[in-house]
Amino acid sequence: MAGKSLKKFIYFSIVAAVVTIALKGISFLLTGSVGLLSEALESCVNLVAALVALVVLSIAEKPADAEHAFGHSKAEYFSSAIEGGLIIAAACSIVWSAYPRLLHPQPLENVGFGLLISLSASLINLVMGLVLLHQGKRHHSVTLTADGKHLMTDVWTSVGVVVAIGLVKVTGILILDPIIAMLVALNIIWTGYRLMVQSARGLIDTAIPNEERQEVEQIFDHFRESGIEFHSLMTRQAGQRKFISVHILVPGEWTVQRGHDLLEVIEGKVRDNFKFPVTVFTHLEPVEDPVSHNDIGIDRL
Repeated sequence: MAGKSLKKFIYFSIVAAVVTIALKGISFLLTGSVGLLSEALESCVNLVAALVALVVLSIAEKPADAEHAFGHSKAEYFSSAIEGGLIIAAACSIVWSAYPRLLHPQPLENVGFGLLISLSASLINLVMGLVLLHQGKRHHSVTLTADGKHLMTDVWTSVGVVVAIGLVKVTGILILDPIIAMLVALNIIWTGYRLMVQSARGLIDTAIPNEERQEVEQIFDHFRESGIEFHSLMTRQAGQRKFISVHILVPGEWTVQRGHDLLEVIEGKVRDNFKFPVTVFTHLEPVEDPVSHNDIGIDRL
């Protein structure tokens, strides 16, 4: 099953990033808050990350070719890694901007109107983030999921900034503004770290989730009732696509045609069980041969 193009969601993310950059930039100019400046800088990262995601998805959706027989879907993990790095870079710029305000706090201006504009931008990020997370889960796309998590982090940090600025207005404690900006930076660093870990896990061929493996095992259990045995089940995921490899043991007296027909049925049931693209590799072996039972891993034992 071929994966559907997900680039349309990235186009929406790019538009949202441009709009939020403009709104948060205006709110910073109106108030002079480094907390709001930190949000504007993070939105710039959102835009760069969305552009990177667009390029990566374009590569990931290319069909398999002679040099990439298993497709290009792993390219999605590069987007996640790059976005994690960009998030950390944004956090460093936030700390750089906030540090002078710790030493020399400055009063804020036009707080009410500035916060209203900032909240409007956050609402856009909230809607876009929820859409990306939903579609990322639906299509098993690490690129959409990473972009969605980034935007949701932006939403929560916006809430923190708004609260801090409100406290500055009420209490008159100006140093709260740069302090909350630095706390925002720490939260952003944590998000970037998690995205980079997720990317690394994908690049080292992490297995499919346990619940999905159990679904495959349930399909095999149905055939075990007929005396068919299975072993050497190995799985990995690469972006939207999953790869499943298994050895199937049948009576040695079967003809090649009968064994082949069974494998076609099993492969079809596994593919039909999942909504995402999955490639199934099967290897036919005679159940009576002891050598067949030794062949249980990536290397013959």
